[in-house]
Amino acid sequence: MPAKPIRVIVTGGTFDKLYDEIRGELTFKESALPEILKLVRVEVPVEIEMNQLIDSIHMQDVNRASVAEACKRAPEELIIITHGTDTMVETAAQISSAGLEKTIVLTGAMVPYRVQGSDALFNFGSAFSAVQILPHGVWIAMSGRIFAGNKVRKNRSIGRFEDLP
Repeated sequence: MPAKPIRVIVTGGTFDKLYDEIRGELTFKESALPEILKLVRVEVPVEIEMNQLIDSIHMQDVNRASVAEACKRAPEELIIITHGTDTMVETAAQISSAGLEKTIVLTGAMVPYRVQGSDALFNFGSAFSAVQILPHGVWIAMSGRIFAGNKVRKNRSIGRFEDLP
C-alpha cells in the first residue's frame, strides 16, 4: 500500500534558527527542512509549506490563525508543523478548536538543527513516524514522547514538555 502524502508546515522556532556571525545572534534565513528530508532519504511524498519564520515567543493570534488556516486548506490528511517550543501548546489548542479530520503533529527543538547537539532531527523523525500512525487529532512530539495537544505543557523551569496533571 502506498504511503499517504505528508505536508510539513514550517513556522520557524529554534528548529530553523542559525547563528548570524555579523550580528552575533540566532536569526532566520531559510528552513532546514529540504536539507533534512534529503539527508534522511525520506521515501514518503512530502510537500513543504513555508508559513512563516518566527520565534514562537513573538507569535500572536494572527500567526496562529495563519497556521490553523494552512492546516484547514491542506489537501493532505497528515500534517507536521515545525514550531517554536515556547507557544507550541497555544498553537496546538487553536488548531484543535477547528475540529479537523486530520492528524497533525507539532514538533520543534530546544537547540537549532544547525548547532551541534541539536534535538531537531530526532524530534522531526519522531513526528514523521507519529503522524503516520496516530489517529486524527492534534499532537506534540518532543524528546521521544508523544503528547495529546490539549493535555501537555512546557515546563519552563526544567525545559521539557510534560503531561498535564
